[in-house]
Amino acid sequence: MTSRTIEVELSTPGLDARGNVRNFPLGVSRRPSESVNDDFGAERMLVNIGPQHPATHGVLRLVVELEGEAVKRVIPHIGYLHSGFEKLGEYRFYNQIIPLTDRTDYLSPMANNIAFALAVEKLMGIVITERCRLLRVIACEMSRIISHLVWVGTTGIDLGAYTPFLWTFDQRERIYNLQESWTGARLTTSVARVGGMMADIPEGWERGLRDFARTFPTTLREVDTMFTRNAIWCGRTQGIGAMSAEDAINYSLSGPMLRASGVDYDVRKDRPYLGYEEFDFDVPIGVHGDVYDRYRVRLEEMFQSVRIIEQALDTLRPGPVDVDDPRVTLPPKSRAMSDMEAMIYHFKQVMEGIKPPAGEVYLGVENPKGELGTYLVSDGTAKPVRWRIRPPSFLNLAALPKLCEGALLSDVIAINASIDIVMGEIDR
Repeated sequence: MTSRTIEVELSTPGLDARGNVRNFPLGVSRRPSESVNDDFGAERMLVNIGPQHPATHGVLRLVVELEGEAVKRVIPHIGYLHSGFEKLGEYRFYNQIIPLTDRTDYLSPMANNIAFALAVEKLMGIVITERCRLLRVIACEMSRIISHLVWVGTTGIDLGAYTPFLWTFDQRERIYNLQESWTGARLTTSVARVGGMMADIPEGWERGLRDFARTFPTTLREVDTMFTRNAIWCGRTQGIGAMSAEDAINYSLSGPMLRASGVDYDVRKDRPYLGYEEFDFDVPIGVHGDVYDRYRVRLEEMFQSVRIIEQALDTLRPGPVDVDDPRVTLPPKSRAMSDMEAMIYHFKQVMEGIKPPAGEVYLGVENPKGELGTYLVSDGTAKPVRWRIRPPSFLNLAALPKLCEGALLSDVIAINASIDIVMGEIDR
């Protein structure tokens, strides 16, 4: 039996500058907008944050309507990337689309690669090998860790704390080194293939990952010591950007944004894939749904990802990483250069691509930022008729105007950071 959820101690009270306890109930702003007296006839002002601003975490423009320092309205403006990933995918073979998935959420490229490959494999009825399954679980959890490390570090900078950024990015580099030794790339990994992986892990790679899993929690505990009961951090995050469970569901939030509001939903538990039901891990659930809860949920998720990685390494055994089907898997280069049949299969795959049967499929996975859905429509040819992404960042960002109601201008920075967006999967 696997563990289901844990309720993280998210209601830890903050301390003000004099050491007095400060605790903020759900839905109550730390500095409510009602404190602004409309009788003075203050004029409202529009302020642009972005689209080129470090606190927008991408080319996002926020038009903020202010009355004094109180936020009356926030309007997010997207559309500065014009990447067109989904349309590009309609003109490429299925395996050629995988590099495009790197560029959607470029902070978790391996997880994106695997999500797309899983959707195509579901469409084709392919059952991957056991070693491939475990390597994919490891890759997904590594992606969760590096994505959350970026979030913790950059959110600390947004709120005035620089040192934890150095700690988290140092640990992120350790995973990037492992990714580079596996795929040859650090950011655009393109690690998955339909029916398998682009390559098996190199010799000594498991040892390096075990060393990371053993030492990495020390850094997490340092971040916990620095932030969790820090008076400034608590004052800037507790009671800010709070959202109830009902509102979170109505806004279709997912991932840490949804779980921080107290909704017990994780795709790995509720609609398992890659055999996640076999792993023993907990799902942290928040209470108040504010910026502070989102921080605590993501921090705890990294501890849980380490648990999953260690379990996957313990059960990883030698074996093939690709399915034994020459219509799906490229033959080894040595065979393609010496065997006529292998050369023909290689030629047909490269020139014609794999051809799933006609039909449609949707597959959702638990990516670091929430549920990443892949919808594919096939007409039996080597290119999809339609490729549609359900990006968690896009849906989570839609709640920003609601989250900023009753906040101050400085709180907008903290709230926007807490959503953890990447514009590549928003303006796709």
